[in-house]
Amino acid sequence: MDRIPILKMGPYLLVTIQVDLYDRLALTLENDLINMVSKTGARGVLIDISAVSIVDSFMGRILGNIASMSRIMDAETVVVGMQPAVAITLVELGLTLQGVYTALDVEKGMELLQTKIGIIEDPEDEDEEVPDDDTV
Repeated sequence: MDRIPILKMGPYLLVTIQVDLYDRLALTLENDLINMVSKTGARGVLIDISAVSIVDSFMGRILGNIASMSRIMDAETVVVGMQPAVAITLVELGLTLQGVYTALDVEKGMELLQTKIGIIEDPEDEDEEVPDDDTV
């Protein structure tokens, strides 16, 4: 049976999907990924789908399931590399991928994961002023 490799890099799990996913492979990935989150205590999951040219409602549901299950296990999920045709298809199918964060590429995806799990601060939070204790 085919399997998609899942790599651990620090507190993250990295998945690069290089083939079109058929249903059984998608279910295997979902199961393997959730087991790896549990086994490793990963705080983030990055899924690169830049090589995926076709997506259907089942695949969209699998991505949503992965994000939901990961979040329950204290890990955030970011999907990167989505081709325009895939995004169009997901919208046309009415799939919002609730709870799935997206980024254009792996580098931006890693930055987003680091922000979401608190390794680096969100630049939007830097604008807030914190009063000194010395002020009366």
